Amino acid sequence: MIDIKLKSALPYIGIPVLLGIFILLSFSRVDSLVILLHCLLIIFGYIIAVIDYKSKTIPNNLVLAMLAGWVLIVIPQLFFNIETTLVFLRHALFGLLVGGGLSILVYLISRKGLGGGDVKFIAVTGLYVGMNGILSSMLFGSVLAGLTGLILIIIKKIGRKDTIPLAPFLYIGILITVFFI
Repeated sequence: MIDIKLKSALPYIGIPVLLGIFILLSFSRVDSLVILLHCLLIIFGYIIAVIDYKSKTIPNNLVLAMLAGWVLIVIPQLFFNIETTLVFLRHALFGLLVGGGLSILVYLISRKGLGGGDVKFIAVTGLYVGMNGILSSMLFGSVLAGLTGLILIIIKKIGRKDTIPLAPFLYIGILITVFFI
């Protein structure tokens, strides 16, 4: 029988495994700044996805910690390699604006059908993956969430007005984008 403390920790055991796989796959493709940021994104994304799956909420302090991690890694780079970092910053800020802007638009149009935590998570994820990365992450995540919701409605596990947590699907979209695009 699994101890209760161990059972509650099981979802978080996947973090080191994902991190190790990611590092092995990434070293040949991108520079160390992007690798470090993607590692942080995978860790924070995983934790946020698990929490959203369990409670249908995304804690603001986790999104703030994700933002702080990005700032602590990127801003010092301005002192070492200003030209490359400025280009990176431009792409990151466009990712923030596109991801945040699109998700706020969906939030308003859907009359809060998209949660505020999802909006913040998507916006900060845009900093990590840039404009092209956030668009593909949102596309993959939204399609997966839509298909899953449709299947759950068809098999009568949920009703049409029920909600499903979006962060786990966004996380899968992020993983697809980071690993394959």
